[in-house]
Amino acid sequence: MSKFLRYILVSTMLALMTAGSIYAQAQDTPDYEAWSVVTARAEEAIENNRASEAAMATLREQLVGWREIFSFESSRQRVPVTTLEAQLKGLGPVPSDGEISEIADQRAELKALLAAARAPTRKADLARIESEELIRSVDSLLRSRQANLLLTPGPVPVNPSTWKQVAPDIVKTVRLTALEFVTSWALKRQRVELFASLPQILFFLLLGLVLVTRGISWTKRGLARVLRAEMSAGLWTLAFLLSFGQVVLPMLGVLSLTNAVYASGLPGFRGDVILAVFPWLTFELLLARWLGERVFSQNERPLLTVFLTDKEKKAGRLSSFFLGASIAANSLFGVMARYDNWEPETQAVVFFILTVIAALMLTQIALLVGKHSDQVDDPANGVRSPRGQTIFVASRVMLSAAGAGFLLALVGLTQGAAYLVFATAKTSMIIAFLLVTQGLIKKIFAALVGNDEEDENRLLAPVLVGFLLIVLSLPILALIWGARVSDLTEFWARLAEGLRIGETVISPKDVIIFFLVFLIGYGLTRLAQGTMRNTILPKTQIDLGGQTAIVSGLGYVGIFLAALVAINTAGIDLGNIAILAGALSVGIGFGLQTIVSNFVSGIILLIERPVSEGDWIEVGGQMGYVRDISVRSTRIETFDRTDVIVPNSDLISGTVTNYTRGNTVGRVVVPVGVAYGTDTRRVENILREIANAHPMVLAAPAPNVVFQGFGADSLDFEIRAILRDVNWVLSVKSEINHEIARRFNEESIEIPFAQRDVWLRNPETLTRDAERREVAVDAAGRDGIGLKSSQINADLPKKSEDREGKGDER
Repeated sequence: MSKFLRYILVSTMLALMTAGSIYAQAQDTPDYEAWSVVTARAEEAIENNRASEAAMATLREQLVGWREIFSFESSRQRVPVTTLEAQLKGLGPVPSDGEISEIADQRAELKALLAAARAPTRKADLARIESEELIRSVDSLLRSRQANLLLTPGPVPVNPSTWKQVAPDIVKTVRLTALEFVTSWALKRQRVELFASLPQILFFLLLGLVLVTRGISWTKRGLARVLRAEMSAGLWTLAFLLSFGQVVLPMLGVLSLTNAVYASGLPGFRGDVILAVFPWLTFELLLARWLGERVFSQNERPLLTVFLTDKEKKAGRLSSFFLGASIAANSLFGVMARYDNWEPETQAVVFFILTVIAALMLTQIALLVGKHSDQVDDPANGVRSPRGQTIFVASRVMLSAAGAGFLLALVGLTQGAAYLVFATAKTSMIIAFLLVTQGLIKKIFAALVGNDEEDENRLLAPVLVGFLLIVLSLPILALIWGARVSDLTEFWARLAEGLRIGETVISPKDVIIFFLVFLIGYGLTRLAQGTMRNTILPKTQIDLGGQTAIVSGLGYVGIFLAALVAINTAGIDLGNIAILAGALSVGIGFGLQTIVSNFVSGIILLIERPVSEGDWIEVGGQMGYVRDISVRSTRIETFDRTDVIVPNSDLISGTVTNYTRGNTVGRVVVPVGVAYGTDTRRVENILREIANAHPMVLAAPAPNVVFQGFGADSLDFEIRAILRDVNWVLSVKSEINHEIARRFNEESIEIPFAQRDVWLRNPETLTRDAERREVAVDAAGRDGIGLKSSQINADLPKKSEDREGKGDER
């Protein structure tokens, strides 16, 4: 069994034992004398600052355990305190004229019991606060040690004198590791056990060799076969799993090989340390290689589109591989340096070399990423898009980290340089993994909804899943940049305590419960709405507008009830919410009164239904069909196919004309004029025949023709008819006008139009003006002078603009 697995097993056992001891101690009163001993030891360790990091971590775990004990004790003792306080509150305030002796004695007894019950709670709270301060001090001490380690200068690696100790330290580690194997082989008992385990060793050895040598080729062939097919959501998932098999299969092979070596029993303590990290080193190397092939992909259907040439993509893949190799080598040499206690000079030189290699590879990748950012979204515009600007900034951050790491390593800050460069490299790998995974999620959702690959960036679901992946990756990023597991657990403990608002504490658990219950209620509400709309209401005699009102009202009631149930289930005090609502009512009265008015008007519209969906209405000068009635506003589609959003308060307080309320029967009025001298009875009969002949005109009541009167230019008539569907009023009016024009033409009935005669008071001025204009042009021609028409006209007298009109009416 590898050291990593044994570490997990031991940690689990210790956690269970610690939890059991805490639970056992929590059943009784905490041992405050034992706590005082732990407190003294912790204060001494913090003050002296000489304990190792492992010892300080152990001390911190003990303090955390005691804090849990005191928190449990405080919660347990708070129950009787709450009960006594409720009883005192039930007695009410002391009357001004005094109270009877029995109640006074009971009040005094309750106060005495309350004082006695509060004492253990306060003692546990004080001990808990003390433990929290000690934990905070230990964390501060460990962080200061880490900062000092990174910022303390060491030997300068470029100084030739520091290279003398490098080879001896590395050779010593290799020699001692080999010596452990030789020593184990020299033992007869060990050889006997090795031969006894030979079948197991051969099995793990053969399996590991097959997975290491053939695993990558198998996955590549399977991936190529899948990518040739028409891609669906399942095939995209399968392709991703096959590609990630290039990491998993070789890693399993290395794990099998290490198990074969462990089964031989030959490795000693040093070999055990090295073999324990080998699977993780393989994972770092293969993951970097896999990410390089996914980001700088040469496939025709990449998960990420990178605007680089094939040569640049190949350089990116090679840089990713060597970056992963430097990360894996840094982890391996770090373990060896700590175990064999290498000299500072050796560590400075070794980690300087690895840091320089990683910085060069990081620089190459950053340059390629920056070149890609210039072509994102709009390569011909010359200006980077916001997405391209973000990628460009990321590339410059990588370049800055690589350059700063190289300079720090040159001056002897090797630890700080390695921390900066390798943390940046691992962060880049995490970001690349998130981008690749996000690309896969887009492909899957696009295949599920049937969208083209060009429309996959418009889907909302991949964005939400990507945001969730980013949140889940934050703890990993925190660990990469120096946070400890204890820091994360402490942060989660603080977060789990929740946010206190008055007497109410809202924790993440409460928030999750609230949203889960609310989503369940919301789903049930939508299900009930769908059932009512599609199954129940169509079988009733309720009109379409009434059905819509019932469904909408059911939705409002269901969402309101779902919110109430979610609040009660989450344990949120509605009394505090009522206080908050009372405070907000002032703001509603001043700033939100329009919104509230529209909301109330929307409810009135749904209840009274003066306007329903599909009605033809006119309000505020806007005419069209009602398409949607929401809580705040109503959407009207005009005859120009434009949407007009009308506040609901305008529909309640304003004047609304509803042309189709209750039924679609309506009247059409068609005016027409004929010339003076036409037989009016004859015209009336013709117009009545035209109206009766149209199929949209109702026979009862019969259409009517009205002789309106004597107009300025014509004898005015009107056809007034009732239509079976007023929505066709314009079409009917147009068809009747066409028929009127045809019949009047056949019957030689003239439709007049207005004519006017214009009389000039002195028309002789037109003749004089023309003669003077001709004389001026002739004179200018003889003298060789070119005159403009504007100059000629300026010399002429202005004609009289006094006119009188006389109408010639026919």
